[in-house]
Amino acid sequence: MAIDSVRRHFKQFNREQDVMEFDASSATVQEAADTIGVIPARIAKTLSFRGEGDQAILVVAAGDAKIDNKKFRQHFGFKARMLSPEEVLDQTGHAIGGVCPFGLKNDLDVYLDESMKRFKTLFPACGSSNSAIELTCEELVTYASAKEWVDICKGWESEETEAEKVKSHS
Repeated sequence: MAIDSVRRHFKQFNREQDVMEFDASSATVQEAADTIGVIPARIAKTLSFRGEGDQAILVVAAGDAKIDNKKFRQHFGFKARMLSPEEVLDQTGHAIGGVCPFGLKNDLDVYLDESMKRFKTLFPACGSSNSAIELTCEELVTYASAKEWVDICKGWESEETEAEKVKSHS
């Protein structure tokens, strides 16, 4: 099972006991937020894209962020094409609903989107449709062996931006 590979991955950091399993589904951002009791933006979703050659790349982003195709192409040099559910399972070893950057079947490049930096902690999945772990951004970098932070999403706003909007409209 994929969650077992994730637990093995976290064992090297002495964090395997921090993997949470739920009775309810956490397969979607909204389900995970409802199950954990946090706002959807704090769910760290892992998106799988076709990379160069046969290898996929993973982008972890805040639950309220959406890929900006123009920014994606500018950063990576190719069009954002998501993998099919079968390709995701083949590349990561995790089925849709439990995809995460931990305990991967293949050695994939992992990128973290800036949209997550506004939170002290986030909740990525742990290989199953009813699991998660609470991590800081620094822990996410380490545990996911992330290559770099990227700015390739849209549709999310930092708290400062929201405050500025209120101020400018008053």
